[in-house]
Amino acid sequence: MVTAPLLAALMLAPAAVPDPTPLVLLGGTIVDVSGRSTNDVADSAIVIEGGEIVAAGPRKSTAVPAGARVVRIDEAYVLPGLADVFAGMNSQAQANAYLYMGVTSIVALDEPGGRRGALYRGARPGPRVNRLGVLEGVRDDQTPLAPGEAAAEVERLVREEGARVLLAHYGVRPDALRAAVERAHALGLTVIGELGHTTYEQAMAAEIDGFVHTSRYCLDLASPDLHAAVAEDAFGPPRTRFYDFLAGLDPKAPAVRRYARQLAASRVALIPTLSLFAPDLPKHENPWKYPIASILDPAGIHLPLDRATGQPQPAPGIPANLAPSLFRLEASFRRAGARYLAGSGTSAFGTLPGIALHGELKLLVGLGLGPRQALAAATSQVSLTFDWPKLGRVGKGAYADLVILDADPTRDIRNLDRIRMVVLDGAILERDAFLTGPGN
Repeated sequence: MVTAPLLAALMLAPAAVPDPTPLVLLGGTIVDVSGRSTNDVADSAIVIEGGEIVAAGPRKSTAVPAGARVVRIDEAYVLPGLADVFAGMNSQAQANAYLYMGVTSIVALDEPGGRRGALYRGARPGPRVNRLGVLEGVRDDQTPLAPGEAAAEVERLVREEGARVLLAHYGVRPDALRAAVERAHALGLTVIGELGHTTYEQAMAAEIDGFVHTSRYCLDLASPDLHAAVAEDAFGPPRTRFYDFLAGLDPKAPAVRRYARQLAASRVALIPTLSLFAPDLPKHENPWKYPIASILDPAGIHLPLDRATGQPQPAPGIPANLAPSLFRLEASFRRAGARYLAGSGTSAFGTLPGIALHGELKLLVGLGLGPRQALAAATSQVSLTFDWPKLGRVGKGAYADLVILDADPTRDIRNLDRIRMVVLDGAILERDAFLTGPGN
């Protein structure tokens, strides 16, 4: 049985030893990232002690502690540290890249021998790492888990693997998913789904929290026979047939519109990971052109893009015309009112740590989200969906993880690239030092 003290120990751990001297950031504009309002705080003061924010508000009404270290950030814009809710990290260089790009928290897969590689646990410094536990839904002999077994597996993933978020995978059946979601919620875990034997409609009824990959949560649009085939062989030939179906699907079709309304009416947050397909879209960015990419080893990236051109390698079983169709389908869901979280999928299909999350936010804006809504998908909405109140906000009691920009990201999401400073656990990072850091 998982106990309350064990769960407390699995909460997001501080990434460094906080400096006991108070730090005060003066003069910047705190950006409202709620996604619901525009209540920015200009000429602000942010007081940091012990790795947490102890006060944040207008400078004229926020007391500055005696003996504090005061840093002026006039004309800057302040965001909470960004969170990537579906990612991997397999080296110190990747940890450095996340931090350089202002990504201070990740929800990470551990995939030894897989696309993202083994989760690197010794990063110093590194983002806050929240382990994503995978519920496969089957026993060793591939027979389905019963509901009680699924609930017990959730407890094991927390106890033995330190899971903070649960990924329900293709083999999970509907009754097992209901039991797993109920147990996970009782333990304070969020559950996201990449499903097969359970439909996404059944998962919504089970009160799952999120779905990951547009290319996967559109499976309910397929015929029952194709749906069943993908459930049995999620990465084999049926996947290609399904992707061919998606590539030719009209986003204005009645079935798509019905599904979009269903998603919008549910409690589910969507994690589209469009970054995985961005290189197949017209006029895509070459991520290797970002300065921090110079420290990354292509050997640690699944199907790395060409360094000079940014062109992707052929991905077996994935049609070349899939990406534009996925983008159009996701835009239909957005217009219906779907809610979003930002996950990059790093480092699968050429995605680079930190850089890909910036790209994901630009793609969300391309879907029709406003810049504030896109920023919320990597900050405040993560806090709300995962029930992590210290994350994703600039206010009393929050983690002192901050991104300080030279230009307003609410006017142009591309201004998110104009980082002046990153603060992690109350410490101002030496970003330039990352550019000459470890190469793998």
